[in-house]
Amino acid sequence: MKRYMSLDVGDQTIGVAVSDPLNITAQGIKTIRRVSYKKDFEELKNIIEQYRVTTIIVGFPRRLDGSTGIQAEKVQQFVKKMSFQFQQEIIYEDERLTTAMAQKQLISGNASREKRKEVIDMLAAVNILTTFLNREEVNHDGR
Repeated sequence: MKRYMSLDVGDQTIGVAVSDPLNITAQGIKTIRRVSYKKDFEELKNIIEQYRVTTIIVGFPRRLDGSTGIQAEKVQQFVKKMSFQFQQEIIYEDERLTTAMAQKQLISGNASREKRKEVIDMLAAVNILTTFLNREEVNHDGR
């Protein structure tokens, strides 16, 4: 059975979420503080092993008009290096507005500014994975 992990890759942090065993919901796991590729990949490897992840979904940052920019290039570089470290399939998922959605969710939940800063990337990863899982459900159910 497949198990998905999603990543919201930023310059300073990586938000991480995984699917439940039935691939119905996305659960926030953690926000990794970026140190180096080696340390980042060690942390990801531990999560992959713990949750038996088979597929990695990586948020791909596009501008609202659909074009790509510097951040998209950085994510592609990260994924390229990651592909040499892990055997799991890697899929890009459009992440437009996922951070804005996460910000709204946290504000509506009355999370403090400090708390929002801590979990925003993890919640963005949850939104990325939720979008992916919802689309996969549509594809598999024929809806």
